[in-house]
Amino acid sequence: MSPPRTVTIFSPAKINLFLAVTGRRSDGYHDLVSVVAPLDFGDVLTAETGGDGLEARNWKAERGERRPEDGAQFSLVCDNSEVPVDGSNLVLKAAEAFAGATGWKKRVLFRLTKRIPVGSGMGGGSSNATAALLALNELGGANLGRVELAALAAGVGSDCPLFLEGGPVIMRGRGERIEPLHEAAARRLRGRVVLVFKPSIGVSTAWAYERIAAGAPQSYLPVVEAERRIASWVAGDADAAELLFNNLEPVVFGKFLALPVLLNFLRRRFGLASRMSGSGSACFALLPDEAHVQEIIAAIREAWGPACFVQTTAIAQRDATPRFTAL
Repeated sequence: MSPPRTVTIFSPAKINLFLAVTGRRSDGYHDLVSVVAPLDFGDVLTAETGGDGLEARNWKAERGERRPEDGAQFSLVCDNSEVPVDGSNLVLKAAEAFAGATGWKKRVLFRLTKRIPVGSGMGGGSSNATAALLALNELGGANLGRVELAALAAGVGSDCPLFLEGGPVIMRGRGERIEPLHEAAARRLRGRVVLVFKPSIGVSTAWAYERIAAGAPQSYLPVVEAERRIASWVAGDADAAELLFNNLEPVVFGKFLALPVLLNFLRRRFGLASRMSGSGSACFALLPDEAHVQEIIAAIREAWGPACFVQTTAIAQRDATPRFTAL
Protein backbone atom coordinates (compact mmCIF):
# COMPACT_ATOMS: atom_id res chain seq x y z
CA MET A 1 0.00 0.00 0.00
CA SER A 2 1.41 3.38 -0.95
CA PRO A 3 1.73 6.04 1.78
CA PRO A 4 -1.05 8.64 2.17
CA ARG A 5 -0.75 11.90 0.28
CA THR A 6 -2.46 15.11 1.29
CA VAL A 7 -3.09 18.35 -0.59
CA THR A 8 -4.57 21.38 1.17
CA ILE A 9 -6.04 24.20 -0.90
CA PHE A 10 -7.37 27.67 -0.11
CA SER A 11 -10.80 28.01 -1.75
CA PRO A 12 -11.63 31.73 -2.13
CA ALA A 13 -14.98 33.43 -1.93
CA LYS A 14 -16.06 35.86 -4.65
CA ILE A 15 -18.19 38.94 -5.02
CA ASN A 16 -20.04 40.17 -8.09
CA LEU A 17 -19.08 43.80 -8.53
CA PHE A 18 -21.24 44.00 -11.64
CA LEU A 19 -24.00 41.51 -12.43
CA ALA A 20 -26.37 41.89 -15.36
CA VAL A 21 -28.81 39.07 -16.06
CA THR A 22 -29.52 39.66 -19.73
CA GLY A 23 -32.08 37.00 -20.69
CA ARG A 24 -33.25 33.41 -20.46
CA ARG A 25 -31.79 30.74 -22.71
CA SER A 26 -33.58 27.91 -24.47
CA ASP A 27 -31.93 25.40 -22.11
CA GLY A 28 -33.52 27.07 -19.07
CA TYR A 29 -30.36 28.78 -17.85
CA HIS A 30 -29.90 32.54 -17.89
CA ASP A 31 -27.33 34.53 -19.81
CA LEU A 32 -25.39 37.05 -17.79
CA VAL A 33 -22.50 39.48 -17.95
CA SER A 34 -20.63 39.92 -14.69
CA VAL A 35 -17.41 41.32 -13.28
CA VAL A 36 -16.35 38.95 -10.52
CA ALA A 37 -13.47 39.30 -8.08
CA PRO A 38 -11.98 36.68 -5.73
CA LEU A 39 -11.41 37.63 -2.12
CA ASP A 40 -8.64 36.98 0.38
CA PHE A 41 -11.30 35.24 2.48
CA GLY A 42 -12.50 31.69 1.88
CA ASP A 43 -12.66 28.02 2.82
CA VAL A 44 -9.93 25.40 3.11
CA LEU A 45 -10.24 22.02 1.38
CA THR A 46 -7.94 19.10 2.17
CA ALA A 47 -7.86 16.00 -0.02
CA GLU A 48 -6.18 12.83 1.25
CA THR A 49 -5.56 9.63 -0.63
CA GLY A 50 -4.13 6.54 1.00
CA GLY A 51 -3.10 4.75 -2.16
CA ASP A 52 -5.12 1.53 -2.20
CA GLY A 53 -7.42 2.77 0.55
CA LEU A 54 -7.63 5.11 3.51
CA GLU A 55 -6.89 3.75 6.95
CA ALA A 56 -9.74 3.64 9.42
CA ARG A 57 -8.23 6.44 11.50
CA ASN A 58 -9.01 8.87 8.71
CA TRP A 59 -12.73 8.25 9.02
CA LYS A 60 -12.93 9.32 12.67
CA ALA A 61 -15.29 12.26 13.10
CA GLU A 62 -13.66 15.40 14.44
CA ARG A 63 -15.09 18.77 15.54
CA GLY A 64 -18.67 17.58 15.04
CA GLU A 65 -18.03 16.20 11.54
CA ARG A 66 -20.44 13.54 10.29
CA ARG A 67 -19.12 10.14 9.30
CA PRO A 68 -18.95 9.73 5.50
CA GLU A 69 -20.50 6.79 3.73
CA ASP A 70 -18.49 3.60 4.22
CA GLY A 71 -16.87 2.20 1.10
CA ALA A 72 -17.38 5.29 -1.06
CA GLN A 73 -14.58 6.18 -3.45
CA PHE A 74 -14.95 9.87 -2.61
CA SER A 75 -16.08 11.01 0.82
CA LEU A 76 -16.48 14.39 2.43
CA VAL A 77 -16.52 15.65 5.99
CA CYS A 78 -17.16 19.24 6.96
CA ASP A 79 -17.01 21.22 10.18
CA ASN A 80 -20.31 22.98 9.35
CA SER A 81 -23.42 20.86 9.91
CA GLU A 82 -25.37 22.98 7.40
CA VAL A 83 -23.23 21.63 4.55
CA PRO A 84 -24.46 18.35 3.02
CA VAL A 85 -21.76 15.69 2.77
CA ASP A 86 -23.65 13.39 0.39
CA GLY A 87 -23.64 13.28 -3.40
CA SER A 88 -25.47 16.60 -3.64
CA ASN A 89 -22.31 18.45 -2.58
CA LEU A 90 -20.41 19.96 -5.50
CA VAL A 91 -17.09 18.71 -4.11
CA LEU A 92 -18.21 15.11 -4.64
CA LYS A 93 -19.84 15.92 -7.98
CA ALA A 94 -16.56 17.44 -9.15
CA ALA A 95 -14.61 14.41 -7.94
CA GLU A 96 -16.93 12.06 -9.83
CA ALA A 97 -16.55 14.17 -12.97
CA PHE A 98 -12.76 14.07 -12.61
CA ALA A 99 -12.80 10.29 -12.18
CA GLY A 100 -15.01 9.89 -15.23
CA ALA A 101 -12.64 11.97 -17.33
CA THR A 102 -9.36 10.48 -16.11
CA GLY A 103 -10.12 6.98 -14.86
CA TRP A 104 -9.07 7.89 -11.30
CA LYS A 105 -9.44 4.78 -9.07
CA LYS A 106 -8.13 5.68 -5.62
CA ARG A 107 -10.24 6.52 -2.61
CA VAL A 108 -10.10 10.12 -1.46
CA LEU A 109 -11.27 11.77 1.73
CA PHE A 110 -12.05 15.49 1.48
CA ARG A 111 -12.11 17.63 4.62
CA LEU A 112 -13.77 21.00 4.22
CA THR A 113 -13.21 23.81 6.70
CA LYS A 114 -16.16 26.05 5.93
CA ARG A 115 -15.91 29.81 6.44
CA ILE A 116 -17.97 31.10 3.48
CA PRO A 117 -21.62 31.30 4.61
CA VAL A 118 -24.05 28.88 3.00
CA GLY A 119 -26.64 30.48 0.70
CA SER A 120 -24.74 33.74 0.51
CA GLY A 121 -24.12 34.31 -3.22
CA MET A 122 -20.36 34.27 -2.59
CA GLY A 123 -19.65 31.18 -4.67
CA GLY A 124 -18.62 28.89 -1.84
CA GLY A 125 -19.89 25.65 -3.34
CA SER A 126 -18.49 26.45 -6.78
CA SER A 127 -15.13 27.43 -5.33
CA ASN A 128 -15.01 24.20 -3.32
CA ALA A 129 -15.80 22.15 -6.43
CA THR A 130 -13.02 23.78 -8.41
CA ALA A 131 -10.65 23.26 -5.49
CA ALA A 132 -11.55 19.55 -5.54
CA LEU A 133 -10.70 19.32 -9.25
CA LEU A 134 -7.37 21.04 -8.67
CA ALA A 135 -6.60 18.85 -5.67
CA LEU A 136 -7.22 15.63 -7.58
CA ASN A 137 -5.23 16.93 -10.54
CA GLU A 138 -2.32 17.69 -8.19
CA LEU A 139 -2.55 14.30 -6.47
CA GLY A 140 -2.68 12.59 -9.85
CA GLY A 141 0.36 14.36 -11.25
CA ALA A 142 -1.36 17.41 -12.81
CA ASN A 143 -2.28 15.58 -16.02
CA LEU A 144 -5.16 17.84 -17.05
CA GLY A 145 -4.48 21.29 -18.49
CA ARG A 146 -6.40 24.49 -17.84
CA VAL A 147 -8.74 24.02 -20.83
CA GLU A 148 -9.67 20.49 -19.75
CA LEU A 149 -10.19 21.56 -16.14
CA ALA A 150 -12.36 24.47 -17.26
CA ALA A 151 -14.56 22.11 -19.27
CA LEU A 152 -14.98 19.81 -16.27
CA ALA A 153 -15.68 22.77 -13.99
CA ALA A 154 -18.36 24.15 -16.32
CA GLY A 155 -20.07 20.77 -16.29
CA VAL A 156 -20.24 20.81 -12.50
CA GLY A 157 -21.61 24.34 -12.06
CA SER A 158 -21.96 27.62 -13.91
CA ASP A 159 -19.73 29.60 -11.53
CA CYS A 160 -17.00 26.99 -11.20
CA PRO A 161 -14.66 27.99 -14.09
CA LEU A 162 -14.08 31.50 -12.74
CA PHE A 163 -12.17 30.03 -9.80
CA LEU A 164 -9.52 28.69 -12.16
CA GLU A 165 -8.47 32.29 -12.82
CA GLY A 166 -6.26 34.19 -10.46
CA GLY A 167 -7.92 37.59 -10.40
CA PRO A 168 -10.92 39.68 -11.47
CA VAL A 169 -12.72 38.34 -14.53
CA ILE A 170 -15.61 39.11 -16.84
CA MET A 171 -18.02 36.18 -16.83
CA ARG A 172 -20.44 35.62 -19.71
CA GLY A 173 -22.94 33.07 -20.99
CA ARG A 174 -24.32 31.05 -18.10
CA GLY A 175 -20.97 31.62 -16.39
CA GLU A 176 -18.74 29.28 -18.36
CA ARG A 177 -17.14 31.94 -20.61
CA ILE A 178 -14.38 33.63 -18.65
CA GLU A 179 -12.18 36.55 -19.69
CA PRO A 180 -9.55 38.01 -17.34
CA LEU A 181 -10.18 41.69 -16.70
CA HIS A 182 -7.77 44.04 -18.46
CA GLU A 183 -4.71 44.49 -16.24
CA ALA A 184 -5.04 48.27 -15.83
CA ALA A 185 -8.64 47.83 -14.70
CA ALA A 186 -7.76 44.91 -12.43
CA ARG A 187 -5.21 47.07 -10.63
CA ARG A 188 -8.04 49.40 -9.60
CA LEU A 189 -9.68 46.48 -7.83
CA ARG A 190 -6.84 44.49 -6.30
CA GLY A 191 -6.34 45.08 -2.61
CA ARG A 192 -9.53 47.11 -2.22
CA VAL A 193 -10.80 46.56 1.33
CA VAL A 194 -14.26 45.03 1.42
CA LEU A 195 -16.71 44.45 4.23
CA VAL A 196 -18.92 41.42 3.58
CA PHE A 197 -22.06 40.89 5.64
CA LYS A 198 -24.95 38.44 5.56
CA PRO A 199 -28.14 38.11 7.60
CA SER A 200 -29.18 34.79 9.09
CA ILE A 201 -31.50 34.17 6.13
CA GLY A 202 -30.34 32.75 2.81
CA VAL A 203 -31.70 33.30 -0.69
CA SER A 204 -32.30 30.45 -3.13
CA THR A 205 -30.47 31.13 -6.38
CA ALA A 206 -33.06 29.16 -8.35
CA TRP A 207 -35.87 31.22 -6.80
CA ALA A 208 -34.15 34.51 -7.62
CA TYR A 209 -33.66 33.60 -11.26
CA GLU A 210 -37.25 32.37 -11.57
CA ARG A 211 -38.46 35.67 -10.18
CA ILE A 212 -36.40 37.75 -12.58
CA ALA A 213 -37.73 35.64 -15.45
CA ALA A 214 -41.27 36.32 -14.25
CA GLY A 215 -40.68 40.04 -14.65
CA ALA A 216 -39.18 39.77 -18.14
CA PRO A 217 -38.39 41.56 -20.34
CA GLN A 218 -38.26 44.69 -18.15
CA SER A 219 -36.28 42.91 -15.43
CA TYR A 220 -33.38 42.05 -17.76
CA LEU A 221 -30.61 44.41 -18.81
CA PRO A 222 -29.90 44.14 -22.56
CA VAL A 223 -26.53 42.55 -23.22
CA VAL A 224 -25.43 45.50 -25.38
CA GLU A 225 -26.02 47.89 -22.48
CA ALA A 226 -24.25 45.60 -20.01
CA GLU A 227 -21.20 45.35 -22.25
CA ARG A 228 -21.21 49.10 -22.81
CA ARG A 229 -21.19 49.84 -19.09
CA ILE A 230 -18.31 47.47 -18.40
CA ALA A 231 -16.28 48.65 -21.39
CA SER A 232 -16.74 52.27 -20.34
CA TRP A 233 -15.50 51.55 -16.81
CA VAL A 234 -12.55 49.46 -18.03
CA ALA A 235 -11.47 52.16 -20.49
CA GLY A 236 -11.61 54.95 -17.92
CA ASP A 237 -10.09 55.56 -14.52
CA ALA A 238 -13.20 55.65 -12.33
CA ASP A 239 -13.21 54.13 -8.87
CA ALA A 240 -14.57 50.63 -8.36
CA ALA A 241 -17.69 52.15 -6.81
CA GLU A 242 -18.72 53.40 -10.27
CA LEU A 243 -18.81 49.83 -11.57
CA LEU A 244 -21.24 48.41 -9.02
CA PHE A 245 -24.52 47.04 -10.41
CA ASN A 246 -26.80 44.05 -9.81
CA ASN A 247 -30.18 43.67 -11.48
CA LEU A 248 -31.12 40.76 -9.21
CA GLU A 249 -31.45 43.26 -6.37
CA PRO A 250 -35.01 44.46 -7.18
CA VAL A 251 -36.16 40.83 -7.32
CA VAL A 252 -34.60 39.85 -4.00
CA PHE A 253 -35.22 43.16 -2.23
CA GLY A 254 -38.94 42.93 -2.90
CA LYS A 255 -39.15 39.92 -0.56
CA PHE A 256 -36.22 40.42 1.80
CA LEU A 257 -36.73 44.02 2.90
CA ALA A 258 -33.96 43.92 5.52
CA LEU A 259 -31.37 44.01 2.72
CA PRO A 260 -32.30 47.30 1.00
CA VAL A 261 -33.10 48.99 4.32
CA LEU A 262 -29.59 48.33 5.63
CA LEU A 263 -27.79 49.11 2.35
CA ASN A 264 -29.61 52.43 2.06
CA PHE A 265 -28.73 53.25 5.65
CA LEU A 266 -25.04 52.48 5.08
CA ARG A 267 -25.00 54.73 2.01
CA ARG A 268 -26.66 57.61 3.86
CA ARG A 269 -24.88 57.26 7.21
CA PHE A 270 -21.38 56.28 6.07
CA GLY A 271 -21.32 57.08 2.35
CA LEU A 272 -20.51 53.47 1.49
CA ALA A 273 -20.71 51.99 -1.99
CA SER A 274 -22.59 48.78 -1.22
CA ARG A 275 -24.36 46.05 -3.17
CA MET A 276 -25.74 42.54 -2.91
CA SER A 277 -23.41 39.83 -4.26
CA GLY A 278 -24.89 37.43 -6.80
CA SER A 279 -28.36 36.34 -5.77
CA GLY A 280 -27.63 37.14 -2.11
CA SER A 281 -28.20 37.15 0.69
CA ALA A 282 -24.62 38.35 1.33
CA CYS A 283 -23.92 42.00 0.66
CA PHE A 284 -20.69 43.93 0.55
CA ALA A 285 -19.39 47.46 0.92
CA LEU A 286 -16.22 48.96 -0.50
CA LEU A 287 -14.43 50.61 2.41
CA PRO A 288 -12.53 53.87 2.00
CA ASP A 289 -9.23 54.26 3.85
CA GLU A 290 -10.81 56.51 6.46
CA ALA A 291 -13.76 54.21 7.18
CA HIS A 292 -14.73 53.71 10.83
CA VAL A 293 -14.96 49.94 10.45
CA GLN A 294 -16.00 49.04 14.00
CA GLU A 295 -18.77 51.65 13.93
CA ILE A 296 -20.02 50.25 10.62
CA ILE A 297 -19.95 46.68 11.96
CA ALA A 298 -21.84 47.76 15.06
CA ALA A 299 -24.53 49.35 12.86
CA ILE A 300 -24.86 46.14 10.82
CA ARG A 301 -25.18 43.98 13.93
CA GLU A 302 -27.74 46.37 15.41
CA ALA A 303 -29.83 46.08 12.23
CA TRP A 304 -29.50 42.35 11.61
CA GLY A 305 -28.74 40.98 15.05
CA PRO A 306 -25.52 39.82 16.73
CA ALA A 307 -25.56 36.45 14.95
CA CYS A 308 -25.24 37.90 11.44
CA PHE A 309 -22.06 37.20 9.50
CA VAL A 310 -19.61 40.09 9.11
CA GLN A 311 -16.13 39.79 7.61
CA THR A 312 -13.52 42.38 6.71
CA THR A 313 -11.40 41.20 3.79
CA ALA A 314 -10.02 42.50 0.49
CA ILE A 315 -10.17 41.79 -3.19
CA ALA A 316 -7.24 39.43 -3.78
CA GLN A 317 -4.07 41.34 -4.53
CA ARG A 318 -2.29 38.45 -6.20
CA ASP A 319 -3.09 35.25 -8.00
CA ALA A 320 -6.09 33.86 -6.12
CA THR A 321 -6.07 30.50 -7.88
CA PRO A 322 -6.47 27.93 -5.07
CA ARG A 323 -3.08 27.45 -3.44
CA PHE A 324 -1.56 24.07 -2.60
CA THR A 325 0.19 22.68 0.41
CA ALA A 326 1.21 19.12 -0.42
CA LEU A 327 2.26 16.65 2.28
